[in-house]
Parts: sequence; structure tokens; C-alpha cells
Amino acid sequence: MAGKNEVNKERRIFYRNFLCYSPFPIPTFRFYCSMMDTDSPVIKFNNVSKFYLTGGTRVTALANVNMQLHAGDFVTIMGPSGGGKTTLLNCIGGLDAPDEGDIFLNSRLISKMNDRELTELRRKEIGFVFQFFNLMPTLTLWENVELPLLLSHSSKTDDKRIHTLLDYVGLTDRARSFPAELSGGEMQRVAIARALVHQPALILADEPTGNLDSENGTKILELMKKVSTEFQTTLVVVTHNPQIAGYGNVHFEIRDGKLTRKG
Repeated sequence: MAGKNEVNKERRIFYRNFLCYSPFPIPTFRFYCSMMDTDSPVIKFNNVSKFYLTGGTRVTALANVNMQLHAGDFVTIMGPSGGGKTTLLNCIGGLDAPDEGDIFLNSRLISKMNDRELTELRRKEIGFVFQFFNLMPTLTLWENVELPLLLSHSSKTDDKRIHTLLDYVGLTDRARSFPAELSGGEMQRVAIARALVHQPALILADEPTGNLDSENGTKILELMKKVSTEFQTTLVVVTHNPQIAGYGNVHFEIRDGKLTRKG
């Protein structure tokens, strides 16, 4: 009988081969295969600044931010409340536009896109993982994972991919369950599968362990680290928790809108 390590190795090869060589046409294929140029940044900020008016006073949310993130990076961003973390995440995800500077996703200038273009970009290129999971309570786990494909107007959803991802996060036996029947850790694993299903270049996670106990939080971080390594997906995690920084290979601190690389 094959040992556990051999089985896990075979599974990793299957996941990578299946997701990289799926017969279904996916216009934004972003599970990076070995032939892809990983030196080219997935995300690039050039002198990005963002301002808000509060009571007639201009507040600097981002101050001349420069940043490059590459395929497979597990990025952690820490900082105090009001320091600019949420604004930075929103700008990466195309939810906010900078007042100054340029933002690129896979060499595409997203900071000048219109709302329709940004909506299409997010549906195909970016996955989101939230602190409170944001699963649809009336949909099964399978249907929640399938939802991004339906929103992208796919002519045919990919049952094999959905099954593979539920297997990857260890929930194939719960595919027909509803979110209310799951623990917090299980719901976050579903959210990660949902974020991966449309094969994004980038996953953005806002306090993904903030609503979990320490044991489940650790399991989610280990899973996210595995995702960034095995799928070569760029993963950006915003957090208040300094322990999370140890899971990433790229670490930033943001304070008063100024971004500093720490590792």
C-alpha cells in the first residue's frame, strides 16, 4: 500500500495537472504552470496614493505606495486600525481607484478601468476570502463553490473542478450540506474553494481567521499557505494578528498610509 506521503504527492500532481490542463476553455487561466514567466509581477503599484475628505480635512489613506507581488507569494499586511490596510486591499482588488499612480494586474492597467471592466476582472482574475465567510445560506456547499462560475456566465459549469476543490479542502462528504450545518473552520474552507474555482491570479483575504478559534485559524492558514505554493496563486492577507505573518514569505506593515516591507 502506498504511504501517506506518496498518496499526497499523487494528489498534488493530479490537482496541478487537472487544473492546469482542464479541457474546458478558461479565458483567464491562472493556475500557473511551470512554463509561465514567474518573474513578471502579478500585482504592481507605481507611486500609488489615495486621499479622503473627512469633515473638510484631506486624509491620506495611501502615501506614494510602491509594491510588486509575484506568482506564489503569500503576502501578509499588518498595521493599526485606520492605517490604510483596507484601502490598500480595496485598491488591489479594483474596489477603489487611486487618486495618484498606477496599479497593474498581470501587466494590465486596472487603475484606469471603468466599472464594467473592473467587474469582469474581479469575476475572472480575483478571488475573495472574508472574515465572516459570506456564504449563501440557502445554497449547498457545492452550489456556493459553483456560484462564481455562474456569475461569470459560464456556458457550462465544471463539475469535475468543483469536486476536486471540495476534495482539496477536505469537504467532499459535505457537498450537499448547507452552511448552517458547518463549523466556522469548515465554512472558511468552503470560502477558499469558492475563491479558487474560477482559477484567479490573485486571492485577497481580509482577516480570514478573525472569526475562528486558534486551532481552526491555524488550519486555515496552513491551507492557504498550501494553496499559494501548489497553485502558485498570489495570496494577500490583511490582518491584525502578528502570528499570521510567520506563514507568509512576503511581509508588509502599513502605518499612516505608508507601506514598508518587513521581509
